[in-house]
Amino acid sequence: MRTRQLLIPLVPLALGACSSAPDRPALSAINETLDAFHHAAAHADEEAYFDLIATDGVFLGTDATERWPKQEFRRWAEPFFERDSAWTYKPIERHIGVNRARDTAWFDEVVRNENYGDLRGSGALILTPAGWKITQYNLMFPIPNDIAQKVVQMVRESLQEE
Repeated sequence: MRTRQLLIPLVPLALGACSSAPDRPALSAINETLDAFHHAAAHADEEAYFDLIATDGVFLGTDATERWPKQEFRRWAEPFFERDSAWTYKPIERHIGVNRARDTAWFDEVVRNENYGDLRGSGALILTPAGWKITQYNLMFPIPNDIAQKVVQMVRESLQEE
């Protein structure tokens, strides 16, 4: 968490001319939404977790077949939320941008998982009367360039076996 707190003051400078720099309350609210999203999964709070996803939100998982509109994702995830923890991704680093109207935001973050190590999450949020809601979350494994060809070959072989 310490890394993210150090990055927050730098975000407005990094956004420059491409968007309006988010004011501190907006940036804080967006960070709180994303933190609450991860916290709800870690504590198997299904209601809180899915309340943070917009009605027409989409979750993109690590497998190429995992493109889930909110309700489909919720049905798939239901057994995981019956445990003490659905899954745990701890935010390590986060970058946020906000449009000029300050009603749409985008982010990328590094999240850490005990089994998978560091992953990258990215996505978009919209400001609603009920607060910021996630319209898309994309979770992926960053693959170092020096092993990318090997990983691509493994994926191809895996698909041929199916």
